[in-house]
Amino acid sequence: MRPHLPLHALRAFESSARHLSFTRAGLELKVTQAAVSQQVRMLEEWLGTPLFKRLPRGLGMTDEARAILPVLSDAFGRIEAVLKQFEGGHFREVLTVGVVGTFAVGWLMPRLKLFRETHPFVELRLLTNNNLVDLAAEGLDFAIRFGDGSWPATENALLLDAPLAVLCSPEIAKRLAVPRDLVKETLLRSYRTDKWLIWFAAAGLEPWAVNGPIFDSSRLMVEAAMQSAGVAQPWPLLACSFANCRPGHWFDPSIRKCQPEATGSPG
Repeated sequence: MRPHLPLHALRAFESSARHLSFTRAGLELKVTQAAVSQQVRMLEEWLGTPLFKRLPRGLGMTDEARAILPVLSDAFGRIEAVLKQFEGGHFREVLTVGVVGTFAVGWLMPRLKLFRETHPFVELRLLTNNNLVDLAAEGLDFAIRFGDGSWPATENALLLDAPLAVLCSPEIAKRLAVPRDLVKETLLRSYRTDKWLIWFAAAGLEPWAVNGPIFDSSRLMVEAAMQSAGVAQPWPLLACSFANCRPGHWFDPSIRKCQPEATGSPG
């Protein structure tokens, strides 16, 4: 059985400690300064130790107060967050998804309106990065990544195929007749630096050293390619979206090795 907790006194202390003022705490809690002071005094008696040093210009916390404050602030914050999830008598579930930014812009964003209409009581939170999948550390329910699904301690499901193809500007395209001609060009790279090796193998080419710029955003990489800074290797569906389907040149073969996966914790 839980012991009786002086919740009003704890709330008065937490607010007073954040503001270092009984007056400002009273304004926040919509009670008088005297009421806040009385509640804090009751808590000090309950704990058997002083929590504040009364100073001429406000309050100073004791070591005991500093130990209690972060625990109370976290607890009240969690309570507030859960209560905010109720809307119109419905509980709004929170779904946190980590996704590669370029995939979010090129594929996910156009589908958010339909998701909202279909699941009105789900509060979607999107976190965009290219980090290795670590659901627990990042507080994620799911992650969407390009890859083959070889991530430990996760369950993975294929969302859709993502064939790799080569994209360049019409200016560079004039110099290309066969895949081997790419050896003379600057090959732009994404954070997945093995993609060119995979494409070389699919094209039946002996690999060569690729030293082009590395981009952490496929959107930037496509833009660089369209400005003749080099040859890119994006996912065609996203590249068309980012480049607004401006004239470009696609060089086969396209392959199906790097695929977006939905990742969730097992069980």
